[in-house]
Amino acid sequence: MDYRDYLVDLLKNSPDVQRVEVLENGPYPYALAATVAGREQRWQVIGQLADGAKHDNVTPPIEGQPPAFATAPVTGAPDAWLAGVIGSAEPVDTERVEVWSTREGKNAQGLTVFFRNSERAFVRLV
Repeated sequence: MDYRDYLVDLLKNSPDVQRVEVLENGPYPYALAATVAGREQRWQVIGQLADGAKHDNVTPPIEGQPPAFATAPVTGAPDAWLAGVIGSAEPVDTERVEVWSTREGKNAQGLTVFFRNSERAFVRLV
């Protein structure tokens, strides 16, 4: 999965991360584990193609201004911290990142990455 690989590289270069590992086997496909500030986090990454797209035809990326983002402390909500890490990389193919733990009435930890080409990545804490 391309976005999982992107996150692995991004996390390896984050000063708060001590270890990153791709999890090929286990209950959650397309997962990764990261030790962040001494605590393990496991994330599952699922992609969604653009409307009408097929797996055999790659939707080309669309570039623009990097999304607005807010940094969050490593000791806070893991999804808010991860969104800050993604935002600080200034990804030009990303329109916005929605942090699930900040949605009213929701207690799920994760985020949705909205790409400019209408694809999405769902990254949930498992």
